[in-house]
Amino acid sequence: MTEISTIYKLSLIAVTCFIQACSSSCPVLECWFVQEKAGRGGGLTGATTQEKSLLHIRTGADGQDDDSQRAPKDINPERVYSVIDPAGTLCHRSLNPPKGSVTKPQCEINPFLPQPSSLDWVSSLTESGLSPVYLQAEWFSSAFQGLNEQLGISTITRAPTGSKEHSVILSVTTKTVSVKSRLGEPVQLDCGFWINPSSPLYGAGFAVEWRYQFRGRGRLFLAYDGKTDRLADTQEEGATLDFEALHEKGNASLLLQEAKVLHSGTYICTVYLPHLLAQVALDLEIEEPPSLSIHPSPLPLAVPGQTINVQCEASGFAPLPVEFSWEIKGADGKSKTLDSFSVTGHRQAWDRTFSQTSRLEIDTSKLNLGRGGELTCVAAHAGGTRRTSVTLNVIGNVKQTWKTRKQINSSVYVELKQFLYTWRRY
Repeated sequence: MTEISTIYKLSLIAVTCFIQACSSSCPVLECWFVQEKAGRGGGLTGATTQEKSLLHIRTGADGQDDDSQRAPKDINPERVYSVIDPAGTLCHRSLNPPKGSVTKPQCEINPFLPQPSSLDWVSSLTESGLSPVYLQAEWFSSAFQGLNEQLGISTITRAPTGSKEHSVILSVTTKTVSVKSRLGEPVQLDCGFWINPSSPLYGAGFAVEWRYQFRGRGRLFLAYDGKTDRLADTQEEGATLDFEALHEKGNASLLLQEAKVLHSGTYICTVYLPHLLAQVALDLEIEEPPSLSIHPSPLPLAVPGQTINVQCEASGFAPLPVEFSWEIKGADGKSKTLDSFSVTGHRQAWDRTFSQTSRLEIDTSKLNLGRGGELTCVAAHAGGTRRTSVTLNVIGNVKQTWKTRKQINSSVYVELKQFLYTWRRY
């Protein structure tokens, strides 16, 4: 019995130490506190102001002493906050760089005003039309981006009026801030959310919305009302969610069955709770390298001094641009870069991929290739560099041709002389 008691005590100590270790690994984040200035009257809104602020992240209410939260000289003490994140999302390593690191995570805080939404796939969350007493507090919306774009987080935090200790109520996270994909491949755009179980909003329903933006234009991509289990009518073809994982784990990732060029752009994942919302943005780039072909192929036989026109077509690539270059390798194995080429304008196909052609002019008298070599077209692209080659055959060279003619003439002369000598004898 004593042994069991000892083991139990040791287990408690181990768990306590583990929690303290996790808490100690949470960062102190330097952020920008951004808010609008008071309006100037007439309905006009003033410019925004920004102040340096400090967030002391913790996973539990057992906190740090006042000395640990003293503000540096360049930060207003009123902008030093304690943020309790039970999920530990804000303790991710990408938000906690090594001491002395020049590169730091990005962080911005804004005051947030809870309000109902009139969107069809969100309105069911606030059908009663009542504003709960719970909302009478100070609310902040914060956005974080980890080092090397490893992580994007958006949080909604709440603090009792006058308090600087905030609790995370809703966090939305993506581990794929920037995604690259080849054409035709399935794509998953990561988005997950967490709701604080201690909040009255936990279990009150949620909604998920995915929007697409490209060059200033946007549209609804997919929307789902989790409370009524209903999809919006404007669902994009080939896009879906894992609804089981969505309800059980808060996995709101967007699944694209087949990547197309038109899918390149920015995607915004928004999660709604009653009166609250948080969102993260992701970039998807479809990168498809070109397919290359040389024309004519095979190349015709060339004679010394002849000029040959060759073209290389790059097709089926996205996005622009593609950079052409030409090389030729002689029989001695040495390569030479060729500059006498031009490039046409790009053309776009029905699937929004591009094609482009490079035209090369080869003057065999200037290359000194002997009997030929290997001609290579190179196309450098964001999706990868591609090469294709063809053999160039030159029939002899000038010096060899004159030597051959002299040998032939000499042989003919000897044979003719021998014939005349034999004829005279008879």
